[in-house]
Parts: sequence; structure tokens; C-alpha cells
Amino acid sequence: MPILNILRYPDERLHKVATQVSEVTDEIRTLVHNMTETMYAAPGIGLAATQVNVHQCVIVVDVSDSQNELQVLINPEIISSSGVSDNEEGCLSVPGVFAKVCRAHSISVKAVDINGQTYVLEASGLLAVCIQHEMDHLLGKVFVEYLSPLKQKRILTKLKKQQRNAM
Repeated sequence: MPILNILRYPDERLHKVATQVSEVTDEIRTLVHNMTETMYAAPGIGLAATQVNVHQCVIVVDVSDSQNELQVLINPEIISSSGVSDNEEGCLSVPGVFAKVCRAHSISVKAVDINGQTYVLEASGLLAVCIQHEMDHLLGKVFVEYLSPLKQKRILTKLKKQQRNAM
């Protein structure tokens, strides 16, 4: 399986809103497998199709230490949420940057699995935060956009410096 290229913030393609998947095809299954391999290789705990420049509503998440609890969510939709969680988040598209973001502590999310079956997932804690983070990508939003303009500017400066040093 090929490792996909992960877009880096502030790439404008990260702001493109994803479209619904009309049918789970072999092409979508291949995308899911490639995204999974990319996420594990990065290493990360979640990846949205938007981050690999595919603008369809597909995310993969695995918050387990052993990387054996993969969740595939196609066309995810939060149907209920409760509580508040204020956790430090990072992102494969914003390497080396971590910041606190306020999200729901528990969610119920309706999605389609890799076999095209609709299901509801009850998630809390890190899994709920990760799903919400990845769903933001599908809406064209990156977690740093929850931060103040000053913090966003500092992050952009840091990322530009990283890019210069990498050359």
C-alpha cells in the first residue's frame, strides 16, 4: 500500500469542504487502506481524506497503543454530544504544534463502515476528541483555527521556519 502525501498547513487545499461518499466502492476501500497505512507510518491516531488531498467524507482513527482498533468512518455525522473536554491536540498537517482545544467529551456518531453498512459509534475521551478533530478537516477546518489570531500567527512563523530549516 502506498504512503500518501499529507498536506501541510497553511495549504489552501486543507480548507476545501469534503463531499459525501455516495457508495462504498473498491476505490473508497483502497483509499481507506492507503490512509490507514499513512496514518500508522506518520505516526498518528487519526487522518481525514482532506489531509491527503481527497475531498470525500472519509476518516480513519485508531487511538489504541497497539494500533489494532481501527475505526473507519465514512460520511460521519455527530448525532449527539455531551460534556466538555479541553485537551491538547496535535495534527499531522501541523507538525510539531500542540494546543488546547475545547470539544465535546462524549459523542454519538453515525457513519458508514468499509462494507457500506451504517452504524452508530458511542465515543468518549480521546476517541471522541480525535473523531471531532478529523471531522473538522472534512469541513475545511484545521485545529489551529480555534486559537487566537496571535497564536495562529506564531504557529505560521514556526512552520515557515521549519520549512526553511528542512531545505
